[in-house]
Amino acid sequence: MSTQSPKPTIPADEYPKRWARVQEMMRQHELDLVIAYADDRATFGAAYARWLADFPVHFEPVCVLLFPNGTPIMLCGPESDEYAILRGQILDIRVLKEFTHPDEDYPFSIIQSLAEVVSETRSHLSSVRKVGLAGRGLMSFDILSAFHQALPDAQWLDVENMMCDLRAVKSPAEITVIRYAYQIANIGFQAGVDAIRVGVTEREVAAEIESAMRRAGAEGTGIDTIVASGLNTRPILARSTFKAIQPDELVLLTIAPRYEGYHAAIGRPIMVGEVDDRIRQAFNVAVEAQKACFAALRPGIEGRMVEAIGREIVEAAGLGDHFLYSGVHSVGVIEFEPPIFGPSSAAQLKTDMIISVDIPLFNAPWGGLRIEDGYIITSGGAEPLHQTPYGVQK
Repeated sequence: MSTQSPKPTIPADEYPKRWARVQEMMRQHELDLVIAYADDRATFGAAYARWLADFPVHFEPVCVLLFPNGTPIMLCGPESDEYAILRGQILDIRVLKEFTHPDEDYPFSIIQSLAEVVSETRSHLSSVRKVGLAGRGLMSFDILSAFHQALPDAQWLDVENMMCDLRAVKSPAEITVIRYAYQIANIGFQAGVDAIRVGVTEREVAAEIESAMRRAGAEGTGIDTIVASGLNTRPILARSTFKAIQPDELVLLTIAPRYEGYHAAIGRPIMVGEVDDRIRQAFNVAVEAQKACFAALRPGIEGRMVEAIGREIVEAAGLGDHFLYSGVHSVGVIEFEPPIFGPSSAAQLKTDMIISVDIPLFNAPWGGLRIEDGYIITSGGAEPLHQTPYGVQK
């Protein structure tokens, strides 16, 4: 029997507060209905199901219907309803016809179309004049077409950015959960460092990382655990392989556990033996850029101004061509969720945002690396969410 102390979770009473915030946004924009779509795609898919219902969507898609008043309805496929009742925070669960498979039979399920569900809640479909859609980019053409056909007279509005803005500033409970996610990430990092040695495969190291994080409470990962060695470090999104780690080689770890639907992200290069001098130079530059960005974090500043500080340091070192993507982003129910503070974004940092500063140096002749750290924005600047060493020599 486990004797561990209880781990942090999001309390049930937080979800109605989130629904109320969405409903206030709906009233401001005169929306009659918001449909928030979610599925089990590992990186982005589950966001709305977790944020609105604490439901870890799997196998079948779901969507949450919110009206300007009252409690939401969650629509799911015919194999998910009992699990949704058991696990989620929304009590009204319906099986949606549009989420059924045409070759499957479910003789004991009550299956309704979107039009039927909306008609039960509204006096008539024609009263739904303006519909907000969140998660539109994840939806298949068939499902999106079926939804439009169910509400043919409605005006459809993409509310993705509005919904992301609602969850950008984290509640005290979210902050506590994310802090623990970073503890899990640090445990995974140490397990990875301990496993790295000449002759061990990338995939064996990844197994040790993920096993340690699972034991610490992780439910999975927000992105696949990256363990890359040698020239496998060159691409931005490497995957672990059966390649064995060699003497005098760079190993890159990028660790992003998912805990209670929330994430952490730590990226570090590990030096095995005497690596190429260009790698050490790039490492020193990335650490300098990371520290400079951390010093600049504060509420009210545009995130792109922070990112520009890191980018300028990298460019001054002659490595600017390898800084391949936006280096500052939010962390939450998506491992890299909006707002993303790249050069084209004017979004400002706010107190209680969780921010990841990711200094990327990729597509180089010697390979690639990142230094990625997580912070909480405080009234006076920023606080690191972990204390992971920058330089590890094996």
